[in-house]
Amino acid sequence: MPRLSEVIAALDALWPPERAESWDAVGTVCGDPDAQVTRVLFAVDPVQEIADEAIALGADLIVTHHPLYLRGTTTVAAGHFKGRVVHGLIKHDIALHVAHTNADTADPGVSDALAGALDLRVTGPLVPENNLGRICELDHPETLADFAARAAKRLPATAQGIRVAGDPTMTVRRVAVSGGSGDSLFDAVRAAGVDAFLTADLRHHPVSEATQHSPLGLVDAAHWATEWPWCQQAATQLDEISDRHGWDLRVHVSKTVTDPWSSHHTSPGAPN
Repeated sequence: MPRLSEVIAALDALWPPERAESWDAVGTVCGDPDAQVTRVLFAVDPVQEIADEAIALGADLIVTHHPLYLRGTTTVAAGHFKGRVVHGLIKHDIALHVAHTNADTADPGVSDALAGALDLRVTGPLVPENNLGRICELDHPETLADFAARAAKRLPATAQGIRVAGDPTMTVRRVAVSGGSGDSLFDAVRAAGVDAFLTADLRHHPVSEATQHSPLGLVDAAHWATEWPWCQQAATQLDEISDRHGWDLRVHVSKTVTDPWSSHHTSPGAPN
């Protein structure tokens, strides 16, 4: 069985921490480097539900995409919800490791996993300078409405579902995808000359400006849903490493929906 330090070294080779943005908080949050690892759980969010799942599973390590302490802290007291997570993990000898923007820009990275979930053919990065996002092609042209339906079928279900901006009958052949928040990438998307852009967390003003600027189709999914496929991809990568080294790790992907939105209601009529 490998030590935690050996598993972390393998993960850092997949997602080098130096590739993370300067504002990011990646790496190991808690865990004994000399502890043995037999079972690993991948998830998007380091929240209490995931910690509880890891405890019930008997996991020794949780790997999440989102950081637990992104903006730093002066306390890990159990009176705070993040502190409770840390206390629970340490009490049960469970390590926590984070791969965030260093996983976004990896090859393969978060957007490759998103493209794979939608059965899209990746042709290159959306932003070559930092390998962010992906430009993809469909095997056969389809309408924007059908492409959105594809996303709704292939991505995990959330309260938000899939939102669409643009002509639903327009033809889609080339698309850009970016897991997580993507409305800062509109300049790159327009420069790529794609028909549609699939991402998450699209805001009113950037969407309004984008649709006025060009006939670009926009498909907005839940943040969690666009990043969850990375967990499956990452688990497969660690499985391959485990087989290569003879570690015999048991690797799991959490199916717990940690998207924070819990319900969706349609407006009954026009504004007053």
